[in-house]
Amino acid sequence: QVQLVESGGDSVQAGGSLRLSCAASGSIFSINAMGWYRQAPGKQRELVAIISSGGSTNYADSVKGRFTISRDNAKNTVYLQMNNLKPEDTAVYYCNAQIKRVLGPLHDYWGQGTQVTVSS
Repeated sequence: QVQLVESGGDSVQAGGSLRLSCAASGSIFSINAMGWYRQAPGKQRELVAIISSGGSTNYADSVKGRFTISRDNAKNTVYLQMNNLKPEDTAVYYCNAQIKRVLGPLHDYWGQGTQVTVSS
């Protein structure tokens, strides 16, 4: 089995910072893209940032210049550094990874979600 475990969600005031982490574990052969998505109450889940296995990144326009995605391939971990947080960043943040298991196909995996709350 493969698991994605997130950590780092918290409640902060506007202008503050948080760092989310997501570690993949299990019978992993390789990991392609890893990313962060978020879902606010009453809204659809949206892409926040994504990073390829080679380190190429892409961000939602709403977080460009404030959030930074990175990964440690040796640890099968992806990070999201969030600076200058705004109340509209409040959401449950989900980690996603495209993982090929040993003797298995490439598959999308999701973490359980971590709550980020930003107060004004």
